[in-house]
Amino acid sequence: MTSDWRKDRIGAALRGENPTVVRQLESGFAVIGDVQFLPGYSVLLTDEPGVQRLSDLPRAKRLSFLSDMERLGEAVERACRRLDPGFRRVNLEILGNTDPFLHAHVWPRFEWEPPELVGRPVWLYPRDRWSDERFRLGPQHDGLRDAIGSELDQLMA
Repeated sequence: MTSDWRKDRIGAALRGENPTVVRQLESGFAVIGDVQFLPGYSVLLTDEPGVQRLSDLPRAKRLSFLSDMERLGEAVERACRRLDPGFRRVNLEILGNTDPFLHAHVWPRFEWEPPELVGRPVWLYPRDRWSDERFRLGPQHDGLRDAIGSELDQLMA
């Protein structure tokens, strides 16, 4: 993967150039996260460049985004439950404190997480988890990506 698409994730998705896109949904793009220290981490990106917060969207589009967030959350839950017996739950978050575009995080959580972190927000994980090459998205995640995509297809059918 080249890094140019990271500068404009939404524009790259709209142009078909964002390699993390799993599926296009009604209100945006389901993408698999750049880091996978919690396998299955995914993000819903809005399909409207320039939109920074949920309240920037018209009400119908807001509801569509929230519906897609729930759908992606369920797809991640189903895929992770099937692939990892330690799967526990999914956390959904719309934060927007770092990236200036509307997006929702879908974090799978597992029983095998360190005891001091399992019940805490993901953002409290050590910084090295976010940059360690072992957790960088790559071909080793293709099966997980396919599983999430298949679950999305079933939920959208």
